[in-house]
Amino acid sequence: MTKAIVLSSGGLDSATTMAVAKDHGYELYSLTFDYGQKHRAELRAAEQLAHVNHAVHRLVDVTAISGFMRSALIDSDIAVPDYSGQSGIPVTYVPARNTIFLSVALGYAETLGADVIFMGCNLADYMAYPDCQADYIDAFQAMANLALKRAREGLPVLIQAPLMNLSKQDIIELGMRLKVDYSFTVSCYRSDDQGRACGRCDACTFRKEGFKKAGIADPTRYESCCGKCPLPQPLSRRQ
Repeated sequence: MTKAIVLSSGGLDSATTMAVAKDHGYELYSLTFDYGQKHRAELRAAEQLAHVNHAVHRLVDVTAISGFMRSALIDSDIAVPDYSGQSGIPVTYVPARNTIFLSVALGYAETLGADVIFMGCNLADYMAYPDCQADYIDAFQAMANLALKRAREGLPVLIQAPLMNLSKQDIIELGMRLKVDYSFTVSCYRSDDQGRACGRCDACTFRKEGFKKAGIADPTRYESCCGKCPLPQPLSRRQ
């Protein structure tokens, strides 16, 4: 089978993107990044997501960036706010995050002989984050075509964002058709160590609204949960 790398955070969008790649028949390689994010539970969810999709999983340590970059997701002095509906780039923006992730993924793709890199950018991200927009991905694709040995030899690595034009409702409906289990995914920017969501941040608000509009019961575990829900368990590293 043709190999594909999926950038995976362990959230709703990652889960759906991986399901799309799997549905296309790719041999899956999951790439997750520890960049010092406060919501650590997403790393465990990403490992579980790779496991259920029979994907090879790698966790890449880039925590050094948390020492000199500022973002509410990594800086203890900046709080993750409740959803406000304000426009503009939010404080949860991590400078150059997708550029770092995609650069590592390009090197991994060349080493593996993978033909595609999948990422979960979508309509909600498009409106907020500059490195989730179509012109950015197009520009990175152009750079990748110049940067890789295999691309220079006529075998480019394609960067695919299959959710780019989809709302959260659309993504959830697509995921349900592909039989995605969203119950253990973690989208919340303020999730606790058990992966329970705050229900109030931007990520939680968009996720809740998506399930509501899709008319599908929300399987997310929130802070008000009884605490008896099964949690995704750490797995041994799969090479």
